[in-house]
Amino acid sequence: MPKSIAIIPARGGSQRIPRKNIKLFHGRPILAYSIETAQASALFDRIIVSTDDAQVAELALQFGAEVPFIRPADLSDAHATTMAVMQHAINALRVDGFEFDFACCIYATAPFLQPHFLREGERLLAEQADAMYAFSVTSFAFPVQRALVLNEEGRLDALYPQYRNTRSQDLSEALHDAGQFYWGRCDAWVRGEVIYSPLSLPVKLPRYLTQDIDTVEDWQLAEHLYSALIAAGKISQGAAL
Repeated sequence: MPKSIAIIPARGGSQRIPRKNIKLFHGRPILAYSIETAQASALFDRIIVSTDDAQVAELALQFGAEVPFIRPADLSDAHATTMAVMQHAINALRVDGFEFDFACCIYATAPFLQPHFLREGERLLAEQADAMYAFSVTSFAFPVQRALVLNEEGRLDALYPQYRNTRSQDLSEALHDAGQFYWGRCDAWVRGEVIYSPLSLPVKLPRYLTQDIDTVEDWQLAEHLYSALIAAGKISQGAAL
């Protein structure tokens, strides 16, 4: 059986939502949801939180994750990339003698993530040896081929003029990154293989289980959506199904 590790990036700073990664979401630190979903999946030999912040580290330990290192300052600002953070974590663990096959980056602000999607990503990657990554995607709510832009005069124009007269039902479905998790082969992470490429496999999520949380308005919308999903029995409060 391949060894797998979960790495949850959770720096202390946040520009638009202060202390976002440990802010209370439905009464619980939002980071806790990602840790508990990783635990519920029963996939991982270790669950690591990569942080530069003592309070984040303490909370991660409280919910059962490990914090075997403190992330350096140059990987803890708003310009740090997911790839660089993953490379640092994998290399740090390897220096300590821990070897593993797959590493899954799970974002700290993913309260809608369900364990079976993590399992699906691991299965896809294990079954297709030529693939480097498998990550969460969802469909656009409206055909992207009908996107509009403002021209230099401030008037509307079609971004893709060739599709102006194409019926929406005849347009191909387009997907976008759902921003929840990224499975990858450890060597692919270390080499810096491009994630958005034919080397990647899709784990398709329904739109009702995806929500970007980048602004205060996003956060409020996510909490309303979470309440609605609890009421509908789609998720259970405080624990993933």
